[in-house]
Amino acid sequence: MSRIMILTDSCCDLTKETIEELGITVLPFEITFNGETFREIFDKSTQEFYDMMFQSDEIPKHSQLSPLTFEQTYKKLFDEGYTDIISISINSEGSGTFNNSIIAKNNFYEDNPEAVDKIRIFNIDSRCYTVFYGYPIIEAVRKIRRGAESEEIVAYLEEWFNVCAIYAVPYNLKYARKSGRISATAAFAGELLGLKPIIEFADNKTTMVEKIRGEKNIVMKLAECAEKRMTPQTPYIIIHGRDNSLAKELEREMTKRTGRKAEMFANIGAVVASNIGADLVAVLVRRKNK
Repeated sequence: MSRIMILTDSCCDLTKETIEELGITVLPFEITFNGETFREIFDKSTQEFYDMMFQSDEIPKHSQLSPLTFEQTYKKLFDEGYTDIISISINSEGSGTFNNSIIAKNNFYEDNPEAVDKIRIFNIDSRCYTVFYGYPIIEAVRKIRRGAESEEIVAYLEEWFNVCAIYAVPYNLKYARKSGRISATAAFAGELLGLKPIIEFADNKTTMVEKIRGEKNIVMKLAECAEKRMTPQTPYIIIHGRDNSLAKELEREMTKRTGRKAEMFANIGAVVASNIGADLVAVLVRRKNK
C-alpha cells in the first residue's frame, strides 16, 4: 500500500496550523532582515514580519533551498517508510529551488541505491507563488485521504498549475523594483500619474495586463479583470497583505458578479512580501480557454 507525503516550501503560504493539520512536510525559506535571519512561517508569524517591514526601509532577502536540504528530507522520508514523495516547489523562474529538488533526487538515488525501487519522487514546478500552490496542496491531501494514488494527485496538480492565474494589484512598487524579481513592473512608470498595474502571475511569468487609475477603482477594476478571464462557476481565492479591507470589498464585488463567495482568504508570506511589498490585493482564478 502506498504511503504518500506532500513536500513543499514555505512560499505556499499555508499557516502553521494548516500545515500541522494536513501532515505535510514544509521546508522553510530563510529570511534575512535587519541583521536577523529566521525561517518563514516557523520562527515568525506573517503579522510579525509585516510589522518589521512597516518599521524599516530595508529590503528583506531570502535564498533558495539547497539540494542538500532536499536530499536530507528525501532520506528522512524514505527511512520513515514513505513510498511516494510529491515535491511541489516555488516558481522555477523566480528561484532555483525546483531545479535543486531534481538535483537532490538524482543524488539521493545515487547515494541510496536500495531506495530506487522502494520510493518514487515526483518533482513539480508550481510555476507561481503563494496559495497558487498552497490551495491545491490542501485539495491533494484530501484526495490522498480518500485513497487516491500519486499519479492522480500529480495530474490534478499539473492541471491546476496550467489553468490558474493570480491577478494582483500592489499598492506601491518599491519592493518589486528593488528586488528585481517581478519583471512586469520593470517598465511601469505610471505611479506619478496615479496609475497602478494589475499583474498576472501564471505560467512562470509576470505580465502587466491592465492599468488602474486611482485607488478607489482598484476593487472594481480587479474584479472586472478577474471575471473577464475566469471560467464561470468556478471557485476563486482572495489574497491580501497587511491590510485586508480591500480584500473584503473585493469579495463583495466578486460575489455580485459571480454569485459565489471566496473559497478562501490567504495572506502573502514573507518571501512574496519581500518581493512585492506587504500591501496588495489579489484574486486567484481558473482561466478560460486553458
